[in-house]
Amino acid sequence: MMVKHFLSLEDFEPEEILNLLERAEKLKAMWHTQHLCPQIMRNRSIALMFEKESTRTRLSFEVAAYQFGGNALFFSPGDSQLKRGESAEDTARILSGMVDVIVTRTGSHQTVKTYAEHATVPVINGLSDAYHPCQLLADLLTMKEAIGFIQEAQVAWIGDGNNMCVTWASAASLLGFDLKIATPENYRPNLAELLTQLDDSRVEFVSTANEAAKNANVVVTDTWLSMGQDDNAGDRPKAFQSFQVNDDVMERAASGAIFMHCLPAYRGKEVSASVLDGPQSVVWQEAENRLHAQKALIEKLLV
Repeated sequence: MMVKHFLSLEDFEPEEILNLLERAEKLKAMWHTQHLCPQIMRNRSIALMFEKESTRTRLSFEVAAYQFGGNALFFSPGDSQLKRGESAEDTARILSGMVDVIVTRTGSHQTVKTYAEHATVPVINGLSDAYHPCQLLADLLTMKEAIGFIQEAQVAWIGDGNNMCVTWASAASLLGFDLKIATPENYRPNLAELLTQLDDSRVEFVSTANEAAKNANVVVTDTWLSMGQDDNAGDRPKAFQSFQVNDDVMERAASGAIFMHCLPAYRGKEVSASVLDGPQSVVWQEAENRLHAQKALIEKLLV
């Protein structure tokens, strides 16, 4: 049987994503009501190969493995021979002989692809410079829970045109909701290649945060400085000043709109404290949903 990987949302058909979200809801309810979880990982292990710091991604995969009856093995950059120059190709082959799933968290998406090309077990992209698909599964689950629908929703992305922004664009095109992206012109993502393969009519660039948020059911942002950019901030803070999600922006959104952020968040920068900690914010529910969405993902790849 051909090994299935999850490097981006496009690795699954839209129906597969929606079915996965339904399964995540069931797994979440099972855990909350009965403290039960299918023991599909007895005598099985996940290797977490992380080049970048992590709180939610590491924690959610480790807890998922534990709840499934399995084990998670964490490797930071200094914990393996990768630090001494062993290749991703050889590492993927070695891991495939000992573990059942490989999760990578790396700077280069090419590294994730290299793992997938040489592994004989499923590879999951826990974050790369191109995509953050596991986060989007959690976001879509939260969206489904909080507003009740995904298809035909109006979503506003406000802030940096980073890997999260690109993954939201992918989700909009695949699942049939509209995404308005408001980001400084010099920080817009290049979606040309992605959208030639998907439905580009679902994604629109706008000039201001207020324009993006108008009638939106969901307003999303992310840090203005991604990991690795902290020492090279340059003019970024100044460029993004008018792209903060605050009460004025949220007032433009639709009735019942929610605010999401993948975290970590920096109050007073990309989002005001009043929004992040306010009644429209679902960020803590969103963070918990990393666990439930990834349990459904692991189950799909293993069973």
